[in-house]
Amino acid sequence: MDEVTRRKWDRAAANFELMAGYGPEKRWEPYKRELFSNMGDGEILFLALGTGLDLPVFPEGKSITAIDISQKMIDEAAPRVDAYNGNIRTQQADVHEMPFEDNQFDQVFTSCTFCSVPNPVQGLEAIKRVLKPGGDLFMFEHTGSRFFPFRQMMNLMTVVTKRLGPDMNRTTVENVVAAGYDLKKVTHVYMDVVKTIHAIPV
Repeated sequence: MDEVTRRKWDRAAANFELMAGYGPEKRWEPYKRELFSNMGDGEILFLALGTGLDLPVFPEGKSITAIDISQKMIDEAAPRVDAYNGNIRTQQADVHEMPFEDNQFDQVFTSCTFCSVPNPVQGLEAIKRVLKPGGDLFMFEHTGSRFFPFRQMMNLMTVVTKRLGPDMNRTTVENVVAAGYDLKKVTHVYMDVVKTIHAIPV
């Protein structure tokens, strides 16, 4: 397990909802709800759980394994996990070293996750290993921008933000392709910075 990353998010757990729990979640809730509506009846992997802010917009009755590198985040999420009308199993795990069988999950969902994975292509390859052939990867992610001056601003911001939380300038769509997926759909939610991604392994 990446101890540097684990400690970073352990430190962030107590105050995470002050940063992410109100304005951002309200703003993106309709788009997340639409993305999560794709959850099927098979085995679903969700990462990263965080404090469980996404759980209230999950469809009911699903079978979900939710992981996070931070046990403190998982502990904070416990009330929302308990309130979910379905089956959620939580587990501390590093996406790079997931303790799951090959081809175990029918679908994988991420939510503002790959801005924080230290080796994003490797992490996406690890997801590919546990995803069944033809299974779906659905992502809600914020990324870097191609446009001036946002690209330059986000590169500068990342110098600071990566020490406390996420990178702001990730090339997540390109990373998905580099990890061996076929892009089915990319939807720009806000400019080219916030987007949803649907991909399948090839």
